[in-house]
Amino acid sequence: MTRSHESATQRSLLLIADIGGYTDYMRTHRMSLAHAEVNTSRLLERVIDAAPGFDLIEVEGDAAFLALPADTLAPAAAVATTFEVATAMHRAFHLERRYVARNLCPCQGCTEVDRLRLKFTAHIGEVATQTIRQRRKLVGIDVILVHRMLKNRVDIPEYVLLSEDLHGLQDEASSVPEREVLDDLEGIGPTRAYAVDMADLAGPVTEQVADPSLLARLGRTLTVAGSGMPYLLGLRRRRVTSAQ
Repeated sequence: MTRSHESATQRSLLLIADIGGYTDYMRTHRMSLAHAEVNTSRLLERVIDAAPGFDLIEVEGDAAFLALPADTLAPAAAVATTFEVATAMHRAFHLERRYVARNLCPCQGCTEVDRLRLKFTAHIGEVATQTIRQRRKLVGIDVILVHRMLKNRVDIPEYVLLSEDLHGLQDEASSVPEREVLDDLEGIGPTRAYAVDMADLAGPVTEQVADPSLLARLGRTLTVAGSGMPYLLGLRRRRVTSAQ
């Protein structure tokens, strides 16, 4: 029998880092799909590593769902913390993306990694912790809301989308441009959120990845090929996005 335990609710800052362009990126032939899986995993690992203060709740296909107990920061600092960690994750993502693109493999899974982008949804609310087979999950309407926010009308390639509850915690108006977003979210209803362009928040990723030697590029290519073999042989399944 599967045992589960649900704790009392806790107010938490919820953040989803979602890789944009993932679906089209994965629509490739079999060899490219294996390498696309390896490259996406590497990108997500770097994104998660760039948010050490947050708890990783789950990797959901092309996204990482993280949380931070709200009692660890002042309410007015919640938005600033969100912007700070999103900027760090965005920078880590693009530096790693540039590194991945430097291997020698000609498949689409490697040559088209430059098409991927990173976007965020963020919310603050009450969640409960549920443990199933030693796996910790967060549940509640606020968890559903931050996931539903991924389906929005924002036409910016990379952004942070703040829920109205989170946005309202700021003591003063944001110093970066933002736009109001009105959506009717499935199972939630009409909502108001605020989108900030990552280009305005983080600026260009100016750090340069040093050009590796031919031997280093060859080594990276062999690493991708070896890591992709389980996917190619059907020994490891492709990640799927969890439904909320």
